[in-house]
Amino acid sequence: MQAPTSYAGPRRDEKKSKPTFSQTAQTNTSQDTATVQRLLAKKGNSVYSVHPEDDVIVAIELLNEKKIGAVLVINEKGKLEGILSERDVVRKMTEIPGQVRMQKVKSLMSSKLITCTPSDSLTSVLRKMTEGRFRHMPVLDNGRLTGILTIGDVVHFRLSELEHEAVRLKQIIVG
Repeated sequence: MQAPTSYAGPRRDEKKSKPTFSQTAQTNTSQDTATVQRLLAKKGNSVYSVHPEDDVIVAIELLNEKKIGAVLVINEKGKLEGILSERDVVRKMTEIPGQVRMQKVKSLMSSKLITCTPSDSLTSVLRKMTEGRFRHMPVLDNGRLTGILTIGDVVHFRLSELEHEAVRLKQIIVG
């Protein structure tokens, strides 16, 4: 088989160019720790809240309107007092059927909160959520509310990170 007529092989007087690499083993395997701050940077830090003295129906309507699973409970001074989730509402409905809507948020909310900080790793947050059997976690930075994470946010972010890591490893193997 003959080479095409447009082909010109290398000549002796041509200098070989140095090979270039767009990736190195170090850039392919370096891994930043997945943190709450990185997740919030992608997700945003929108927080929906209600007042402890609001009727539960206000919180239920907000949950439905925003299609979220929990709202934070913040007092008139802006201090985080608790969290009210769909689970809290459902549990109370079994205790007092037909009367939940007129209850005050403070009577249904969870006030023993486990929070995280922006510098916490997502692995530690996921562990706390799993062990505590809850799905929402407020984010506090020096005592100031800066966002809320859901277990879905954390899992989705980690899956994206793992997919990216798999691609990087494949690039190392394939070259």
